[in-house]
Amino acid sequence: MTGSADVYRTSALSLLARCDELAAYSTLPHGLIRRVYLTEEHRAVNALAAGWMAEAGMTTWQDAAGNQCGRLEGSVPGLPALLLGSHLDTVPSAGRYDGILGVLTAIAVVDRIHAAGVPLPFALEVVAFGDEEGTRFGRALLGSRALAGTFDPTWLDLTDENGVTLREAYAAFGLDAATIGDAARRPHSLVGYLEAHIEQGPYLEEASRPLGIVSSIAGARRFAITVNGHAGHSGTPFDRRRDALAGASEIVTMIEQTARGAGLIATVGHLEVFPNAVNVIPGRVELSLDLRAEHDDERDRVWSAITDSITSICETRGLTFDVHETHNAPAVACSPKLREAISAGITATAGDDEPMLLLSRAGHDGMAVADLTEIAMLFIRCRGGVSHHPDEHVEASDVAVATDAFELAVLALAARIPLAVDPALVEQ
Repeated sequence: MTGSADVYRTSALSLLARCDELAAYSTLPHGLIRRVYLTEEHRAVNALAAGWMAEAGMTTWQDAAGNQCGRLEGSVPGLPALLLGSHLDTVPSAGRYDGILGVLTAIAVVDRIHAAGVPLPFALEVVAFGDEEGTRFGRALLGSRALAGTFDPTWLDLTDENGVTLREAYAAFGLDAATIGDAARRPHSLVGYLEAHIEQGPYLEEASRPLGIVSSIAGARRFAITVNGHAGHSGTPFDRRRDALAGASEIVTMIEQTARGAGLIATVGHLEVFPNAVNVIPGRVELSLDLRAEHDDERDRVWSAITDSITSICETRGLTFDVHETHNAPAVACSPKLREAISAGITATAGDDEPMLLLSRAGHDGMAVADLTEIAMLFIRCRGGVSHHPDEHVEASDVAVATDAFELAVLALAARIPLAVDPALVEQ
């Protein structure tokens, strides 16, 4: 790492300006951000990212799943790569840093290493995943699943809110769904995956620390729950009602109490009432549940307790219910070796001899990439722990020190591997 603190602060301001530039590509008016998979906005931000990757000395390509990629060769062409990255898609009414900051930090680190002419015992690759949030098709991690080789072909029949299938969206984007397997990397082609991301929690801010290390990513399960009752006139006496909304309301409260008692995170983020009329007892309610925990067995025990309670509530109220699991991602522990490299970077830049270890309760592309190679994550302090909201905010000084630490983490890994690489490890 070369240059003064002022130079690196200027670099951080430039990086944040790029976040602002990407924020302009949105389907929402009035400065709000919504950017989803396989759209013209996706195409535009891929082109911007490709340009910045090329400026940083990388060769670039868009893979078969629409992920934007770049590569800087190591000391010998064809070496396995250390993969850096995050995602460029967003949730509706998003902030401008979740995912995006990680992609741009990765590009900035490659730019520095390339400019310094540092020979590395591995290649550096940056990936800007096209779909992490799952906003358009309701299935998260589509981009990183494709890269990891775990893409399920049945997902091609998923539809968006306009009835467009994922298969059709690939075609409209200029991709062939039949070749999506070409996006898959081979395990021996990578040495690991590092991602920088805003914390999505308040703990770094409360501890007055700019950076932290992710210990593991919580395992998540998501469910679509339908509570069935009987619609009727609002004049119906209480003892003759089968009110699906009253039952669903009790279920929502029970879920919160059960999860709180077990120390887990549970979110009911969607609820739809039918027939949704002011003078009609609701006959059906559809609700979602997102359940997360550091350990899968603990999460699954709580889900079992929740289903038992739903059964009891429905029996008492004369209701029935149906459950469909829509997502299941196992918890992922971060690699001790890669965590040590991030720790070294934080210690050298933030002056923190014992960096904070944090559980990520939010999901990340690393959950998918972990099926392919070891992963680790650097967390960056964000104001109030706010994320997935226009009020997302990071300080330029924190971005500067995060970029420094991320660069040093890469160099710390490189220092462990001799430059004289066995030719058998070089990709042919």
